Amino acid sequence: MDFDRLPELGHVLSVDQFDRPFLDKICDVTQEIRELRDKPDGKRLLKEQFADRTAMLYFTQPSSRTYTSFAVACQELGVSIVDVRDPHTSSEVKEESLLDSIRTFSSYVDVLIMRSPVEGLARDAAAYLDATPRPRPIVNAGNAKDEHPTQALLDIYTMRRSFKDRGGVDGKTVAFVGDLARSRVVRSLAKLMYHYYDMQLLLVSPPEFRMKPDILAHLDQHRVRYEETADFNGAVRQADVVYMTRVQDEHDAADGTRSPRSFPEFHFTQEHLGILRPEAIVMHPGPRRDELDPATDDDPRSKYWRQMRNGKHLREAVIACILATLQRKRNERRR
Repeated sequence: MDFDRLPELGHVLSVDQFDRPFLDKICDVTQEIRELRDKPDGKRLLKEQFADRTAMLYFTQPSSRTYTSFAVACQELGVSIVDVRDPHTSSEVKEESLLDSIRTFSSYVDVLIMRSPVEGLARDAAAYLDATPRPRPIVNAGNAKDEHPTQALLDIYTMRRSFKDRGGVDGKTVAFVGDLARSRVVRSLAKLMYHYYDMQLLLVSPPEFRMKPDILAHLDQHRVRYEETADFNGAVRQADVVYMTRVQDEHDAADGTRSPRSFPEFHFTQEHLGILRPEAIVMHPGPRRDELDPATDDDPRSKYWRQMRNGKHLREAVIACILATLQRKRNERRR
């Protein structure tokens, strides 16, 4: 594996910055890293790549899977990590602005990986740092209800790998199920669908959690076929991918609403395995509640545990591309 030839990558802020060649390449890099790790000296070689680099994990919104997968991804590349998980432990309690805090952190690290309840913070931080003498790449690890680009990338990788003998992602029917209005994961993944040929989306939700108009407008603009429906069983029968999501009630305070914890008519159970197509898959970004029955876990079509593991592999590829790009730029400045 030639780390000097990894695709160029700076900030990772939105899926809007990705095109089909990049999506294909980042999936290829992810697979190459997995295969390298399985070789006798693979783990050592990976750990030597970026042993002089440091990443900041700025996670001021609750996270387990995303935080841990980024942390382990960094460690497997030899990247040191420092973190802030509680803003009360930083100078923000002294009324330092968020952007000043981020600029301070950027003085000590090579890349900042951010999850925040503040909408647009990653984008604003990237623009702010780009205007300073010492810019640093920002990775959006999930901002409010906005986007979650690395989750969308790992979902694409999971789909491509699951359908490697059926033409990959192209030509598939994807059923997004649940709180489509507030799931940043669904928003990001839905926006990527136009890069693939002959896709059809089934948007399955209660009326109050329909997909937001901006995403529907994006699908219309790019001529992605979609259908909004409450017929969950019909969608399960038709779909190649059943993508389950939970009710995002952590956003209730900001919305001034109080959501039901779940909608039983949109729960995926063992009974649904009987109507799910033999070659279809079930995905879920986690964490799950009762919208996805644990009794379905052992079915070979249930890919959500593999999907979770893929998070570490994909994020390792993203970090490697960012740090390789930084190294190339530094080498060019020295010439």
